[in-house]
Amino acid sequence: MLTRRHFIATGLALAATPTAVLGHAGLPHTSRATMSARNVEIRPDVDVDTIHIFPEYFALYHVRAPGFAREYHIAVGDQGRNLGGETVIRRKEEWPRWTPTQNMIRREPDLYLPYAGGMPGGPDNPLGARALYLYRGRRDTLYRIHGTPQPWTIGTAVSSGCIRLTNDDVSELYPNVTLGTRVTSYL
Repeated sequence: MLTRRHFIATGLALAATPTAVLGHAGLPHTSRATMSARNVEIRPDVDVDTIHIFPEYFALYHVRAPGFAREYHIAVGDQGRNLGGETVIRRKEEWPRWTPTQNMIRREPDLYLPYAGGMPGGPDNPLGARALYLYRGRRDTLYRIHGTPQPWTIGTAVSSGCIRLTNDDVSELYPNVTLGTRVTSYL
């Protein structure tokens, strides 16, 4: 299984020992000041236009060129609510409409039942400025990579399972992702 340590590579590690395709990216971020999106070197054998999510490190990587990715910091689902494995982006929306899932309504009816009919897109919508919809085959998983009107949640495990980015970060990521992009989440 690919780990974050094996995914990230430093130029020094690659130059010094090509067989050790793997630098260590450091500890998870603990300060908002260090959570800005950034370009990072990765293993050169990782396919371009793929997304790799490491929930344990609150990190998402979009591979943009051989050996290079854009690293974004994310919020993830509470324990047991994250989606692992392989999915594909089959739909993209700007200022998407949000409807809580039946599981969300069942778990917390006081919070979610008022929105059972959905909520139009906009700055207060839980999906934020953009959403990328994750599918397995032709089946919508109901999981999304999306923005959030609550940027202070980045770096935490608080959601119902979706991957949250700041609205600025998801707006930057959105035009760089094509339909059919493969997404792997490493639980």
